[in-house]
Amino acid sequence: MIGSTSSQEKADRLVRDLGYDATVIRGAAPIEEQLAKAAPDGNDVYVDNVGGDQLQAAVASARPGARFVLIGALSGQMSPQGTGGAAPVGLDTYQLILKRISIRAFQGFDEQARSQWLERFGGWSRTGDITFPYVRVSGIDHAPRALQEMIEGRHFGTVIVEL
Repeated sequence: MIGSTSSQEKADRLVRDLGYDATVIRGAAPIEEQLAKAAPDGNDVYVDNVGGDQLQAAVASARPGARFVLIGALSGQMSPQGTGGAAPVGLDTYQLILKRISIRAFQGFDEQARSQWLERFGGWSRTGDITFPYVRVSGIDHAPRALQEMIEGRHFGTVIVEL
C-alpha cells in the first residue's frame, strides 16, 4: 500500500505507524517518478482523493486490468486558480483502453451504504480493531483556522472540530 502526503515527517509516520509499504510526497519529485520507484511492477488498485498529477501518474503506472476508485478531488479544491468546484486533469485515454483500467466514482451520499459503513467502522473503532490518527480542535470559532491548517498539511490524520 502506497500513501500520498505532503512531508517526509508524515511519510515516515504512514510507514512506521500505519503500516504503509511506501509513500509519495507532494513536491519532493515528480509523482510519476516516485510512484514508479515505490511500485516498480505497477499498481492494481488505486483509490484517488487528489486527482491531478497523482491520477495521471497512477494511470501511467497501472497494470493491465487495474481498478481505480475516485473519491475526492483535492487538486481542484486546493488549486489557487480554481473555485474548488472543478478538478480538470488530462488523462491518456488510449492507456486507459490498452490497460483495460476501470474507473468508478464513489460518494458518501448513498444512505444505505453510508449506514452500513458507519455501523461497521463504529464497531471496529469501539473494539480497537481499527484506529486512525486525528487532531481535535475545540469550538466552531476555530473551524476556519482548522480547515486552513488541514489544507496546508499541518495536521496528521483527520481534523475534527468539537462543538
